[in-house]
Amino acid sequence: MAPLIFSINVTLDGCVDHREGIADDETHAHFTRLMDECDALLWGRTTYEMMESYWPAVARGSIDAPPAMREWAVKLEAKPKYVVSATRSDFPWTNSHRVVGDLRTAVQDLKDRLGNGVLVGSGRLATELDRLDLIDEYKLLIHPMITGHGPTLYQDGLPRTRRLDLVSTDPLSNGAVAMHYRRAN
Repeated sequence: MAPLIFSINVTLDGCVDHREGIADDETHAHFTRLMDECDALLWGRTTYEMMESYWPAVARGSIDAPPAMREWAVKLEAKPKYVVSATRSDFPWTNSHRVVGDLRTAVQDLKDRLGNGVLVGSGRLATELDRLDLIDEYKLLIHPMITGHGPTLYQDGLPRTRRLDLVSTDPLSNGAVAMHYRRAN
């Protein structure tokens, strides 16, 4: 069974706004490695639409980008992308698939079918998946900044505290720290 891994950029004060954080070559290389380790991506509609509006053009070369961003975009183009949405049913971006039916059942099916992991990159979706006890690992990239605004990680709360075991830390030269945790038993 593949682990469901929540991975996102977050500032020291919990902000997960995609416009915040250090978007340099090292950060893109970090997320490219994470994506390479997994079989698929799982997003909510909002994240999908944000990604769909930019990264396919980078992969095609329509937008000039540094090599690390281009590598991320090309690999993202090829990676299976699963999208949870109650309001949209058409996802034309290459290798995109709508998650249908009961969320718990559909995501558990993905975990059962895929061997190397499913990477969740949407904050609100991750909160719901955590409420369903489906997330196995957390790979957060903590950025050295305080933004003073949201959205924030788990801003809608969880029903109880989630205990985690530290697997590894990896400081990046840009000051961010990659933190890898697993659910405690």
